Amino acid sequence: MSTTTTTQTVNAENVIHLFPDVDSHLASSHHTGTSTDDLQGYDEEQIRLMEEVCIVLDNDDNPIGSASKKVCHLMSNINAGLLHRAFSVFLFDSSNRLLVQQRASEKITFPNMWTNTCCSHPLGVPGETGADLEAAIIGVKRAAQRKLDHELGIQKSQVPLEDFRFLTRIHYLAPSDGKWGEHEVDYILFIQADVDLAVNANEVQATRYVSADELRRMFTDASLKFTPWFKLICETLLFEWWEHLEGGLERYMNDTEIKRMC
Repeated sequence: MSTTTTTQTVNAENVIHLFPDVDSHLASSHHTGTSTDDLQGYDEEQIRLMEEVCIVLDNDDNPIGSASKKVCHLMSNINAGLLHRAFSVFLFDSSNRLLVQQRASEKITFPNMWTNTCCSHPLGVPGETGADLEAAIIGVKRAAQRKLDHELGIQKSQVPLEDFRFLTRIHYLAPSDGKWGEHEVDYILFIQADVDLAVNANEVQATRYVSADELRRMFTDASLKFTPWFKLICETLLFEWWEHLEGGLERYMNDTEIKRMC
């Protein structure tokens, strides 16, 4: 996976100077700022979602402000050090198969790529933020419920907050197409549940349940493309965690250290 090296340390003292489109407070909404030309030609619903507010972080996952999804995903800002909080859900059924999805062609970042069950961002709103790790974990679990419903139609009652298991945080950076990319502290959540799907076609174009061996075979298929965070997690940690899904996963849970992968 190709990465870009950031050149500045972003903190609460300099974030506004470095990124004028960042609000030093967490807020419920943002104008995307910068040029509207960046979003011309994209799907209208996906453009609207670019107004959602992400949680801007320092390098140690401390919230230092908020900015629109657009601002957080422009490579020009990422290359200057802008970092935000994210989560990745891995949902397994009662047969220990992982639910994976292919992102819709309408997606602005990483369209058409296969990835884990759901990956998105907690928003800078009450209930999804958190200055300390315990509060942040609760916030990303709530965000995970929201996005599982939005993308896959999975009702909250089928994925209760208490059933999500937090494993660790991964700090990674990955460009998408030159203009867009990701630079995230990604909270990894496991959950095991048999769920009903009602897929949002604007978000997801295909889903499938796979065993570990079936997923490995998918990676050998040159016709398939994978999101960089999913590929990174699969290449380093996922299969070991998966082996302990029914026993011993506790040893990997509630990791307080951030795994640096960029």
